[in-house]
Amino acid sequence: MRILIYGLSFSPELVGVGKYTGEMAEWLAGRGHEVRAVTAPPSYPHWKVAQGFSPWRYSCEDHVLASRAGRHGRLTVLRCPLWVPPQPSPGKRIVHLVSFALASLPAMLRQVFWQPEVVLAVEPTLFCLPAAWLTGRLCGARTWLHVQDFEADAAFEVGQLKPVELRFVVAWLEEKGMAGFDRVSTISAKMLSRLTLKGVPEEACRLFPNWVDTDAIFPLPQPSPLRRELGIPDGEMVALYAGTMAGKQGLEILAEAAGKLAGRAGLRFVFCGEGPGKARLAELTSQMANVQWIPLQPLDRLNHLLNLADIHLLPQKADAADLVMPSKLTGMLASGRPVIATSRRDTQLAHAVEGRGIVVDPGNAAAFCQAIGQLADDADLRQRLGRKAREYAVSELKKETILSGLEQELLRLAGS
Repeated sequence: MRILIYGLSFSPELVGVGKYTGEMAEWLAGRGHEVRAVTAPPSYPHWKVAQGFSPWRYSCEDHVLASRAGRHGRLTVLRCPLWVPPQPSPGKRIVHLVSFALASLPAMLRQVFWQPEVVLAVEPTLFCLPAAWLTGRLCGARTWLHVQDFEADAAFEVGQLKPVELRFVVAWLEEKGMAGFDRVSTISAKMLSRLTLKGVPEEACRLFPNWVDTDAIFPLPQPSPLRRELGIPDGEMVALYAGTMAGKQGLEILAEAAGKLAGRAGLRFVFCGEGPGKARLAELTSQMANVQWIPLQPLDRLNHLLNLADIHLLPQKADAADLVMPSKLTGMLASGRPVIATSRRDTQLAHAVEGRGIVVDPGNAAAFCQAIGQLADDADLRQRLGRKAREYAVSELKKETILSGLEQELLRLAGS
């Protein structure tokens, strides 16, 4: 099958949407399919185009991939120019997204001659929906939209975009854009319900959750090697936040918790990530002796990083609930460590964490600190919740199971 994937973010980005889109493309190519991806040079979460890539030139990469079953397929990655603001603001983010949509339009239209059988677009960004739909219609391909997060809704809810009139315009454009796709999927049941509210027919909706490679991310039988490298004693508790640092996370609660628990012996906060919120969090914690910062770790050290934690921290703003599902959660669960999440109780995030960690109300620093203290004091509770987290990852989030299901849906769609 010939599959054309279209999205702003792609490998080798280590976090967020790009990680999952790249893994999906590689897995499908490894299954023997011909896969092409129209994307941008990697720039997330640093907001800077990675070394070895150009923000101004088109480029092409060819990869021949083999699966464990011995099948071979080809993955071609077409990278298109885009403008990346060094200091993102709401207005600059829009220009950033539009620049990719315009630059990638010619590359998408050229794929009409390749005759893909399925065009699979990944949102964000919704500015790319017209090109994906048009390419599919011109070559007679079936079209699939996968929504990783409701970017526009989240931007309005957390205050990045404000005019009410603009929200109605964006909602209308999003609804019209989604209506043209044969299938529309998203990553959680709550987000799936939102698709129907946006006018997507139920028969077109599919649940396609994010996954984790449970063979690559697993509980280590001994302390993580990172402990020794970072000078962390074996008996010290580590509360870890690792991932993107942006406006949707509500990172201020991490600084509040570290400040309130500064006098507690044997507890260290470790922060690892990049994004527009990093500078502010670093400033707030710069004088705290119980906070340690480390850079993003390469993919081959991700399991060591996640096993560094005794407790995973997952803050999230209340207004972003059920508009996004934190991609970092899958790895946290697979590592077999309990998670403390800030979320309302009726959200998909809360449902995923309950019984595998502790959920507290967003912005409630006192409850957040209490949960950290509770887990730090109770080894049996940590082990029990961590074991449940690992079991859930293996049973519900396994990479092979989820991507095999996607492949079958794609085959049915192409055949129809």
